[in-house]
Amino acid sequence: VQLQASGGGSVQAGDSLRLSCAVSGTIYSSNVLAWFRQAPGEEREFVAAVHWRSAWTYYTDSVKDRFTISRDSAKNTVFLRMNSLKPEDAAVYYCALYRNNANDKPNGPFVSRRQIYDYWGRGTLVTVSS
Repeated sequence: VQLQASGGGSVQAGDSLRLSCAVSGTIYSSNVLAWFRQAPGEEREFVAAVHWRSAWTYYTDSVKDRFTISRDSAKNTVFLRMNSLKPEDAAVYYCALYRNNANDKPNGPFVSRRQIYDYWGRGTLVTVSS
């Protein structure tokens, strides 16, 4: 499985961007796809996740009502629509896949832990100027 993130760029505060994560290989119905981000000097932090079969979603508080995660199962792609971008959103954004082999019902705090993810893509850089 390989994940390829794209769509980053340099924008002004208040602008929007849509990130894409194309997945090569099989995505199973139980899998969870997520976006994380990492700013310089900071730890990688959870942004949003989506359950592949049910489209259940979960967001970190700082992006609720501004970001939307979605998936296109026909294209094996996950998106992150980011509206009303702020300078503090600037980071390298990574997509990740959690196999969830036990087919557990997705749980927000659990899927926000980066340690559970089995596959990671290379990041895409988002810069936001004020």
